[in-house]
Amino acid sequence: MDTIASLFSFITTPVSWVIVQFHKVYGAIFGPDTGWAWGLSIVSLVVLIRICLIPLFVKQIKSTRNMQALQPKMKAIQERYKSDKQRQSEEMMKLYKETGTNPLSSCLPILAQSPFFFALYHVLSNIAEGDTVGVINQSLLDSARQAHIFGAPLASKFTDSAAEVAALDASITSVRIVTAIMIVMMSASQFFTQRQLMMKNVDLSVKTPYMQQQKMLMYIFPVIFAVMGINFPVGVLVYWLTTNVWTMGQQMYVINQNPTPGSKAQDSYLQRLLKNVTTHGEVRGRRRKNIVKVIVAKGSDRNENERRFFAGLTKAGFAAQADGTVIKSDTIVAEAEGGVAGKRQQPKRQTKAQRQAAAAQQAAAKDAEEVSEPAAEQATTSLEKKPQGSAKADAEVETKDEAKDEAQGDKPTRPSRANSGGSRQGKSGQRKGQQRPKHPSSKK
Repeated sequence: MDTIASLFSFITTPVSWVIVQFHKVYGAIFGPDTGWAWGLSIVSLVVLIRICLIPLFVKQIKSTRNMQALQPKMKAIQERYKSDKQRQSEEMMKLYKETGTNPLSSCLPILAQSPFFFALYHVLSNIAEGDTVGVINQSLLDSARQAHIFGAPLASKFTDSAAEVAALDASITSVRIVTAIMIVMMSASQFFTQRQLMMKNVDLSVKTPYMQQQKMLMYIFPVIFAVMGINFPVGVLVYWLTTNVWTMGQQMYVINQNPTPGSKAQDSYLQRLLKNVTTHGEVRGRRRKNIVKVIVAKGSDRNENERRFFAGLTKAGFAAQADGTVIKSDTIVAEAEGGVAGKRQQPKRQTKAQRQAAAAQQAAAKDAEEVSEPAAEQATTSLEKKPQGSAKADAEVETKDEAKDEAQGDKPTRPSRANSGGSRQGKSGQRKGQQRPKHPSSKK
């Protein structure tokens, strides 16, 4: 580690100068020899470095967006060359080159701050050995060696012996407890940062080399930091823990405010935006208007989350405009309600046995119709051929039967069939419909 740190000795002087300037400020508040003064100086160094790296972080976000936009093409390449891994990798590299996308861009912030990390390690190692470094003179060196953070000297390490720790006026137990806790927190923060990126801010439906890279980093980086952390001085652990917490907070802000298209974070963001629009009746804020404007410009290329957002706007009676604003329209509400009411219900899926039973019933009904049709035609034909005299005789027989019933005390409850039949016969010239069975006396 000392050899690697010496490679970055060119930046040791600027790093030590920044730490000394912050130490002057915090030393005036907490005292120049306290752990708070030196510890906060290291934390302030991290904040300053990360602020300087914000443009690089923005570039990382843009590259990540490009990777997400290329995922449909990546998926097509995977399907086309799924049996030829070498050709698949070649086509992926060709796609990256054509679009100017770098799949390793997520590592740029880590690589950019590596010189500062090793320079700080070089400064703290010299403090532990009692050597001046950069702009840190002998008086500042003595002050830094006396600084303790929760009982652990700033330059002590987990692997130090009891004699080395005693030389810094501390106990080996307190040093190992403090360093172990800081190593665990450092690894956990790194893992959580990568995990929230994987679970919330990427489209898991498409497997790409970028996804595999992020998954690998999620498990490998915490292990690397845990193994290397036992050789880090307490001051370096403070530096790395602070930068991990900064990265985690920065990542959470990006996920909540500018999520990756197609991710779970985008769905949550658009639902919050939909609720805000329906509550206030407008899109508030320039950034939100820009997001709506981009979604409108996509047209038919919108993903599922964006289509769900537009459907919610339509149901609420709003229409998104090309400039990112929304308008209220009663026509849109009516059309939305009509579309929901007029939507045809899909038939329920039937089993094979149910389909066979339904087919058998239809066949039986069809056979019954075919059998009844000849009988009906025969009855109609016989009725048409029947002479008018027989109809008259039939009417006379029915009249006699009714008279007989009346004589026995039974009163007819219905009008005479002769009259009704006669009226029907007078109108159409023949009796229609199904006829009652003929009386035996009417046969000739």
